[in-house]
Amino acid sequence: MTNYVKSLALILLAAAMAPAGAEDAIPDHPALRDQFYFALGGYFPKTTTSAQLDSNRLGAGTNIDFENALGMEDSKKVPVVFGRLRLGERWRIEGEYFELNRTGNRQIDRTLQWGDRTFPVSAQVQSKFNFSDFRVSGGYSFFKTKDKELGVGLGLHIAAYDVSLSANAIGTESQAVTAPLPVLSVFGQFALTEHWAVAGRLDRLQLKYQNFDGNLSAFGLDLMYQPFKHVGFGLGNRALYLTLEATGNDRTAKFKQTFQGPLLYMNVSF
Repeated sequence: MTNYVKSLALILLAAAMAPAGAEDAIPDHPALRDQFYFALGGYFPKTTTSAQLDSNRLGAGTNIDFENALGMEDSKKVPVVFGRLRLGERWRIEGEYFELNRTGNRQIDRTLQWGDRTFPVSAQVQSKFNFSDFRVSGGYSFFKTKDKELGVGLGLHIAAYDVSLSANAIGTESQAVTAPLPVLSVFGQFALTEHWAVAGRLDRLQLKYQNFDGNLSAFGLDLMYQPFKHVGFGLGNRALYLTLEATGNDRTAKFKQTFQGPLLYMNVSF
């Protein structure tokens, strides 16, 4: 994670300090000019997942590695959608969404306690782990020129979980959690030519409020190519590191996840 932050900072700093040259040579890229920007693509994250469901009746649950213990795949192609609306020269509203839904089926080699149910050694356990992240934020560009933009924002990562374990003769135990996690953001966009541009973003949260205790870091880096007036293409990377504890009336759910991988997308802007 540290190397990712350093790389992102160096790329954005180098682009921001690059000389523009004569005024008529300053690149005019649509990503820094158009009011509406919308993109749809494929995200290829590699993920790690651990979760624990404590019960007031049975006490602390088992911390379960869902990939290794329950046979879930650790990489999967998923759709991603994101967009931006500029409000005047410096203000923006933007959002991004992806979901990763997986199932597993494995004979377990140790006893697992999940909530109010205990799954013994050698039980054939079917599992489901559905996750989605919806990021929405408002931002202000404190530095804005024709080819460069730096800003800060305030927003939410709305993380939603739907997790269950089941086995014959034991039954099913499910837990759903939706956590709106506020984050502070730093973003930048820089035109390299009239067709090429780079963009980066960092979101950060460490906060305890109400029945949630969360720690979130999210990073995004994109290389954008727009050969046409309203249509372009992008190659990027997304990383999300999330630790969440949600306390209810009779149980506490604990999640720890990482996502990191490339994405390819097509965008329209006008």
